[in-house]
Parts: sequence; structure tokens; C-alpha cells
Amino acid sequence: MVNLKIHAAFQHGYTPVVDRPMAGIERLQFGILRLRAGERFSFDPLPARETGVVILSGRCTIETPDVRWPDLGQRNSVFDGPATAVYLPPRTAYAVVAHTALEVAVVTAPAEQGAEPTLILPEDVIIHRERGRPGFLRDVHDIIVSQVPAEHLLLGETFNRPGEWSSYPPHKHDVHNPPQEVALEEIYFYKLDPPQGFGLQRIYSPERGVDTAYVIQNDDTVLLPWGYHPVVAAPGYRLYYLWFLAGEGRELHPNEDPAHAWVWGSSE
Repeated sequence: MVNLKIHAAFQHGYTPVVDRPMAGIERLQFGILRLRAGERFSFDPLPARETGVVILSGRCTIETPDVRWPDLGQRNSVFDGPATAVYLPPRTAYAVVAHTALEVAVVTAPAEQGAEPTLILPEDVIIHRERGRPGFLRDVHDIIVSQVPAEHLLLGETFNRPGEWSSYPPHKHDVHNPPQEVALEEIYFYKLDPPQGFGLQRIYSPERGVDTAYVIQNDDTVLLPWGYHPVVAAPGYRLYYLWFLAGEGRELHPNEDPAHAWVWGSSE
């Protein structure tokens, strides 16, 4: 069984987490940028990839040769409210200048044209509060989804209450059969509050004979190339994950496991 969990040793500066095809993830790439106040980090243009830059914590300025967005970010942690983010099309060089201690997620997906550079402020985030039912209530924040006309990238955040499930009922999106299901690979990046907490991520695929579970801790990453993928927070701990997808289309049509769909609920 291929290992789908990554516990990266994050360094000062930029740490690539997924920077090449691995474990069935072919399209998505992802890394974390950590800077001290006053530091600057520049990214070279990518000729055939669009980019989502999500401020996880801290304040910064993001600038390209054509546009500058000053003093972005208002969260001390991901649990402090909706994110601030920037979408950039292919062939866009950019720099991040930290005003405070800063943590930023950088996600890229294949694209030829993309959309116009776009600033996504907290008030632009589409918030779905208390999605699900007791036992699997969570808040879902759409950051780069319907409100940003990216070419392939979909991106958002999910917040589990202590002891609650998300991505539940279990769903998958690995078969391209629209509108019932659209094939999308996905990656989760996790935070816990308090940070010593943990959760569990199950991944199962009857077609592949796979059924495994991972203990999820702060700053873990899990690759979701296929299969059903519910996740639960341990009692006493809030669990967060940044989720991002790319695939055959750009629509979220999760296909719920019929064995569990009777409990009602849908989506990430």
C-alpha cells in the first residue's frame, strides 16, 4: 500500500511538500512559505500552472510586475476567521513580503490561460455554516471556487468541531461521469487547535481493495488521488484542513458511498 500521508519538516523560507507527481497525484503541487517580519520571498513565473496563495497566519504584501496588494491578512491562526488569498494565472512572477511572522500556503494546478489576477478578501469567501447534521457538523469556506473563474484549481477550508466528522457521508470523486461525479484529485493540509491534538483520516476504495486510516497531526498533508475520504477530529480539538482539487472538470460533484449516504449530507 502506497503511503498517502506526508509529515514534512518545514523550514524557514519555502518548503515544497508536493512538487512532482506522487502516489496518484498528477496535477496538484503544494508548499508552505514561512517568513519573519520584514523578509521577502520571490517566486518565478510558471508557464503552464495557475496559483492559489492562501495566507494561513500573519500579514504580508503580495506583488506582481503589474499589481500590488498591500497589508493583506488578518488571522493569527487559521481558526481566527475566513482567509485572505490571491489567485494568479500562468506566467506570473510574484513576491511575498512579510509584515509579521507569516505562514502562507502555495497551491498550483495545470492551466494554459487561467483567469485575471484576483484578490480574495475574507468578505469574498463563500461560507457554508454548520454543513451536515449533529455528529458531522462542520463549516466550509469556498475560497477559489465559483467566485474565481480559475481554469482547473478549486480551493477552500473546512473546520471540524471537536469530535465531529467531515467529508461525511463518505464521498469520492475519482470517476468522470458528469453530472453524477467529476474526476478530481485532492490534497488536504491540516491544522489542530490546540496543536498537540489529532484526528483520523480514513481512505478506502473498494475498486482498489484499499482501506486504510492515518493519525492526523498538526501540519500533516494527506494525498487523496481516489477513494472515499472521511475525517474526524478527536474530542477536545478543533481540526482544520485546507483542501484543493484539480481534475477533468471544475465542478464539485461528490459521489457519496451508498452504504452511508442515508445519514444525509454532502460535499467537503
